[in-house]
Amino acid sequence: MKTGSMLVVVMMLSFSGLGCIHTNSGVGGSEVNADIDTGIFVTGPDGESVDIPPLPLDFVFSDVGEEGAEPSIGITSSGCIFFIAFEKVMRSCDFGQSWEEVTGPECSFTTSDPYGWVDPVTDRIFNVQMQGLETSWICWSDDDGESWLGNPHDSGTTPLNDHIKLATGPWTGSGYGIGGSLSQSFYDQAVYYCYNKGIGIFCFTSFDGGATFEAGGQIFGLATSNGGLHGAITSAPDGTVYVTPRVETPTVIVSKDNGFSWDEYTMGEDAGTPYPRKNSEVATDTQSNAYHIWTGADEGVYMSRSIDSGETWEQTSIRISPKEVISTTFPQVDAGDPGKIAITYLGSENSSELGEPDIDGENWTGNAHFATTNVSYYLYITYSLNALDEFPVFHTVRVSPDPVQIGSICLNSGDCRDIGGSNRNLLDFNDLHIDREGRVYVAFADGCIDSCASDFNSTAEDSRSRLGSMYYLGSGPSLYDSVGMLESPF
Repeated sequence: MKTGSMLVVVMMLSFSGLGCIHTNSGVGGSEVNADIDTGIFVTGPDGESVDIPPLPLDFVFSDVGEEGAEPSIGITSSGCIFFIAFEKVMRSCDFGQSWEEVTGPECSFTTSDPYGWVDPVTDRIFNVQMQGLETSWICWSDDDGESWLGNPHDSGTTPLNDHIKLATGPWTGSGYGIGGSLSQSFYDQAVYYCYNKGIGIFCFTSFDGGATFEAGGQIFGLATSNGGLHGAITSAPDGTVYVTPRVETPTVIVSKDNGFSWDEYTMGEDAGTPYPRKNSEVATDTQSNAYHIWTGADEGVYMSRSIDSGETWEQTSIRISPKEVISTTFPQVDAGDPGKIAITYLGSENSSELGEPDIDGENWTGNAHFATTNVSYYLYITYSLNALDEFPVFHTVRVSPDPVQIGSICLNSGDCRDIGGSNRNLLDFNDLHIDREGRVYVAFADGCIDSCASDFNSTAEDSRSRLGSMYYLGSGPSLYDSVGMLESPF
């Protein structure tokens, strides 16, 4: 068992985006005090500051102790946290004070792309590992990782290609839901599995809790420039399912019959997207309102909302990230009760580098793919408790006391750079989920650790790690009204 390092970041006392201050090392909980720059932002729907007191948000850091690029995170009703990256399932049942690997022999021992999911209704833990470009190996546990079952060939009817995703959700009364209602004696939830095959997105629905995927196929075909890449699968309480393709115009693909048929909806033409770009994401609240977030063309994080289960979306985009944050990537979102959402992303405040020569010698526009060694990326977490209002307010804190990455972050796997090692060290995404109390957990890979984090003259060449890391809300408002303010678990 490994001991995770704990670091408390108090929103009222946060950190400067200008240099490396602290390392993510040490044992036990500690409160960090710094009086350089608060790293706190309270903004309106245009990203501009508003005169509203910040929320009291205290975040706790944990070092998972293993490499953890493109991690998945989930929390069971027992309070155990599952951090899944590469071949390993890491578990902590003491709020990140310690971690242990619980991967079972029924799970794959190799991977070319990992994904994990914890069913928030049944507590089933899924660990999916891509096997080359041919198939995937799925295993699952119903007892907090103590025992596992598995299937080494679980890819639907069509051999897979890449970018695997899995999620669960309730059965509806139409489409595949008709058959799903007959299978609930075996497993209550529908299980969805999606991947890309160059020509589009393929999604399948399981009737037996994820053991096999026989129903489904291609849901969305685009030009090969898109390649079928997509974000996470999201399922609302009313059974509506959302998948987000990685395309120029922000788009959401929606199914109301458990994946039998799909419709697409666009929004965000006023905000656009950059190129290269990463995935957009959708969250749904307890009343099935939907929140779609993405990185816009100006590199800020934007949102569009739907209050009718994805059938219509507002066309005036809302800016979530503060104007001071001039570059973002890897946005993730989850929601609790209506209007209560949390977002995380990697971002930079190095505005002086805009217009300066990027790694290709062109004027830098803020795209992380082309950032130079003078640009540092930190982890940000944003809360909104009125995200459905006409004038939503966003409370943002720069939670990492030192950079998560210095220099460029590869956003196009066909154009990564060897700058003292590959700048694809963080891979494709981070993750954010809430537990049954409405407490937020963020999983990410830290690319700048040890001497990179502690030295003031660190460069991009020093930022090539990918340490599995987590922040969670120690104390502050729950995303569920019935819970109110959360206190520290210690």
